[in-house]
Amino acid sequence: MRENRLRSLWREDRTAVNGWLAIPAGFSTEIMAHAGFDSLTIDLQHGLIEAASMLAMLQAISTTPTVPLVRVPWLEPGIVMKALDAGAYGVICPMVNTREDAQKLVEYTHYPPRGSRSYGPVRAAIYGGPDYASQADATIVAFAMIETAEALDNLDAILSVDGLDAIYIGPSDLSLALGCRPVFDEVDPPVAKAIEHILDRASAHGVQAGIHCGDPKVALARAAAGFRFVTVGSDARFIAAGAQAAVAAMRAGLHPPA
Repeated sequence: MRENRLRSLWREDRTAVNGWLAIPAGFSTEIMAHAGFDSLTIDLQHGLIEAASMLAMLQAISTTPTVPLVRVPWLEPGIVMKALDAGAYGVICPMVNTREDAQKLVEYTHYPPRGSRSYGPVRAAIYGGPDYASQADATIVAFAMIETAEALDNLDAILSVDGLDAIYIGPSDLSLALGCRPVFDEVDPPVAKAIEHILDRASAHGVQAGIHCGDPKVALARAAAGFRFVTVGSDARFIAAGAQAAVAAMRAGLHPPA
């Protein structure tokens, strides 16, 4: 079966650099994939992407060694299994708040007897290889998002679930849950403390920790602190930032200050 580079990086205690995809287009996905990210996450929760677009985007990613991931909209077995059958090599699930939620996520991402994933890897077997059925459980990565006060209360119980490979912090939702500003990077002190606590407990349980960042400098600092999966930006934000910078340079050149 095709290697999941995330697992290879983690075995070497290295940090994976992840990019985020919110635009439902194969071409922009292909551009992002050829940029050299270790992985790319197709966002079905807050992006503008539906299942048909997801397929084209997974196909675009497969032209490179980049690992294809999908953030599903919710903890619901149908969409989790559809993403995996389409060729996702990992699932990021939002709002995992309890041990039972984490157990369901593991169940939905694993075949029997360990889980309840229905067999039908219609594209996954093409992408992964002919031995997909026997190797998928050891290859697919299951991420539980930790982003609520309830999840913080149940953190150790969530992290103790066998088969949960990683957690992923959504700083904005975590900030809102703690009564703070919904930001990625310059989080308020209570959120910074919670992030440190999550990282510490994940390490104690042998679970990989990931986090969403908006700036490479912040992502590098997160990696230095011990995060082994960092998101450094999205296709939409990269387009907006590049366009704004170009227009600002033109305006400054055409109409320089007196």
